[in-house]
Amino acid sequence: MIRIEKAAVMNFEGAIRGARNPLNSWDRIDSYYDKGGSYVLGENDLGLAKKLCKAGSDHRKFIRQILVSVDITAPLYWWKEFDTYKVATVANSTSTMHKVHSKPFEFEDFSCDHLTEGGLKALKVLLEYLEDCRIKFIETKDKSYWYDIIQLLPESYNQTRTVTMNYENLLNMYFARRNHKLAEWHTYCDWILTLPYTKELFLQ
Repeated sequence: MIRIEKAAVMNFEGAIRGARNPLNSWDRIDSYYDKGGSYVLGENDLGLAKKLCKAGSDHRKFIRQILVSVDITAPLYWWKEFDTYKVATVANSTSTMHKVHSKPFEFEDFSCDHLTEGGLKALKVLLEYLEDCRIKFIETKDKSYWYDIIQLLPESYNQTRTVTMNYENLLNMYFARRNHKLAEWHTYCDWILTLPYTKELFLQ
């Protein structure tokens, strides 16, 4: 399971202006803001952007200045893979250290949509034990119960992070993970292609 919300794309204008700096071709800028406040690439600017992206990473530096902020809720096993791309990304996450015991454990807290019947039964038993530890920790403040929770917490536990990254990060993730065996990566890569101009810039 993965949930992607509250996405915002920023600084297209600055990125395009920077892309024209090497040849001082600012007079050819034909992009504009529409009535809804979205930045629309004109024919000249889109053509240049596609040309630079096609020329390779040394030439597409401008996409590193197109920023994305988004809330992602995903299991720990997915975040572990996402973290391999933490170049020029920033994330603030919900805290398992401080808040894992703040609410009862429920199936909805875990990505268990692909579990077999046997797997669901095993998770149910584990959640019952974790919930028992949670209650005992709250009642006694005995840290041994808290350690049981932290060290037994499944990787399917869902964590929410607010992530800031750029289009270069997204491009690298898309081509590295679009055919991955995890369904979460397919959902994430499909989302990437819904962002402004990613299809035009990435798929050419």
